[in-house]
Amino acid sequence: MAKNLVIVESPAKVKTIKKFLGTNYTVAASNGHVRDLPKSQMGIDIEHDFEPKYITIRGKGDLLAGLRKEVKKADRIYLATDPDREGEAISWHLYHTLHLEDKKVYRITFNEITKNAVKASIKNARGIDMDLVDAQQARRVLDRMVGYRISPLLWRKIKRGLSAGRVQSAALRIICDREEEIDAFVPEEYWTLDALLIPQGGKRAIAAQFYGKENEKITISSREQMDEILRELKDVTYEAGQVKKSRRVKKPPLPFTTSTLQQEASKQLSFAPQKTMRIAQQLYEGIHIKGSGTIGVITYLRTDSTRVSEEAKAAAAAYLEEQYGKEYVLGGEAKTSGGKKIQDAHEAIRPTDIRHTPAILKESLTRDQFRLYQLIWRRFAASCMSEARYETVAVRISGGKYRFGVSASKLVFEGFKKVYQDPDEEKESRISLGEIKKGTAFTLQDLDVKQHFTQPPAHYTEAALVRTLEELGIGRPSTYAPVITTIISRRYVAKEGKNLYVTELGEAVNAMMKEAFPTIVDTDFTANMEALLDKVEEGSVNWKTVIENFYPDLDAAVNAAEENLSKVEIADEETDIPCELCGRMMVIKYGPHGRFLACPGFPECRNTKPYLEKIGVKCPKCGGEVVLRKSKKGRKYYGCENNPDCDFMVWQRPSGKLCPQCGSALLIKGGKLVCSNEQCGYVTEKEEEKA
Repeated sequence: MAKNLVIVESPAKVKTIKKFLGTNYTVAASNGHVRDLPKSQMGIDIEHDFEPKYITIRGKGDLLAGLRKEVKKADRIYLATDPDREGEAISWHLYHTLHLEDKKVYRITFNEITKNAVKASIKNARGIDMDLVDAQQARRVLDRMVGYRISPLLWRKIKRGLSAGRVQSAALRIICDREEEIDAFVPEEYWTLDALLIPQGGKRAIAAQFYGKENEKITISSREQMDEILRELKDVTYEAGQVKKSRRVKKPPLPFTTSTLQQEASKQLSFAPQKTMRIAQQLYEGIHIKGSGTIGVITYLRTDSTRVSEEAKAAAAAYLEEQYGKEYVLGGEAKTSGGKKIQDAHEAIRPTDIRHTPAILKESLTRDQFRLYQLIWRRFAASCMSEARYETVAVRISGGKYRFGVSASKLVFEGFKKVYQDPDEEKESRISLGEIKKGTAFTLQDLDVKQHFTQPPAHYTEAALVRTLEELGIGRPSTYAPVITTIISRRYVAKEGKNLYVTELGEAVNAMMKEAFPTIVDTDFTANMEALLDKVEEGSVNWKTVIENFYPDLDAAVNAAEENLSKVEIADEETDIPCELCGRMMVIKYGPHGRFLACPGFPECRNTKPYLEKIGVKCPKCGGEVVLRKSKKGRKYYGCENNPDCDFMVWQRPSGKLCPQCGSALLIKGGKLVCSNEQCGYVTEKEEEKA
């Protein structure tokens, strides 16, 4: 019997895939990349055709030795790394590192880790796609050049520890541009006028919005203009003019791509993109399900395609008809996302088996896994269902020479809304306009006058930034989460609640990048570079040509910046905590493990100590400040600043209020306040913070 070796990326896949393939297959994992450019130098030979110098990643020696032993025993080797550019590159690196030139080597990919998909991939094995490899090499080399040429410049001109990246610099620019818009925004006054009208024979008033005149929409921009309109409305009669009844439909949503999954998980579940990708990876690699063993429950998570296989569509249609009836099943083809070039190698993100409902898998999943799987399952099910149908009524009401309008809609067939609700959708109006006909008279109950001011653009959230990066064609699905994590960890951007705010350091880096490297931070240039990488993948552009055209301009810009840019001083944030050794006020510094306090008198005074972030809540035991701390394993918790003299400690954020039943601290858990004393069990709704 021939011996076969299958090499995957993640150890989590080994057990799952081994179960599908049987005894004559050995499955081993590479634990991601095995070769990379060296950290100590750029690793690109500029003088010799930009050839990259790959070395074995430190710590991979024993793993590679084990893989080589397995290679010697095998007749055929299947490289089953992830089905994307990076996965193709890992397979290529494995080919050379394991010296597979004289072996029968096959490349296999599967969009989902299920028995049928894995077995089908063996039957459809192919060679390594060098166009995909070269596209990944081009990206890696471009990013290395930008990082290793510009980052040292930032160290010298601003401060050590900074970094520049091709995509991260463009993302920072987007956030900084929004901050500038917000700072430059000047509010403009406007007014709204609603007429509260009771229709003839009715009892409840309806609110009709001011429109203007018969053929002219009027925007009310001052109190004087409003007063003039109110004078002209005095003693007029109100009567229904045009009554328009119609039907409208709402089409089902498309299934998730990487970007839309990150956006919706942020909006609906408050997951950061990094967390979304981590949990989706777990769902893709395999979950142990009682009675079925370990299987992947969603398809591959890095995709910008909304395509769904015919088999998956047919299975979904059969299930939905069985559960809800034939009228709920989508008729014809769903719309697809159009416009920009997409990587259509994969399907959209969907459940591997629609019959694995969230309810069935709930006991096999953690809370976060369940919530994300439920979101993916509902979105996919909705994408295969029929549209929602509404009946609408729009009434135009005359009041003298002015016109008011009111409309209402009624859901007559829920369609896909049976399983999926869009949180951004306006709530269905509850008013009834069914009895109003042309000529119906109204009695005026009141005129509701309100002053407003236009609002500045909103600060970016992680979800909004992901959407913008996708719309501008910057980066790829796999880059969104790491880019956002990087700009936050480098302290270019601070995250408060869901909003992203640029820091003084971020402004300084962005200003220097705009002055010295305008091309790098230009969003159009970054998007065009992505298009070039797509052409490399298609085989129509040589990857070395992309590098050759890019590097001379970068080199010239770096050399000019070295001469022309002046040094920028970023002052450390001063605290009100005195140094015990010399009396100076300590400042906040940043190290590999986060913030700490240091004496500004360094090197004369070398005093440092942990930075304890106060949360504005008093300790319920001793009255000291409650501070945010971290355990040895990095988990956040809340404790008293007077530790070890005071032993107050909780994992959830304390609210500052005490339990009315037992006097213990009330903790914030979601939208509720929960007693920290588990024996008490007191729970109450959290009061909404006043604006």
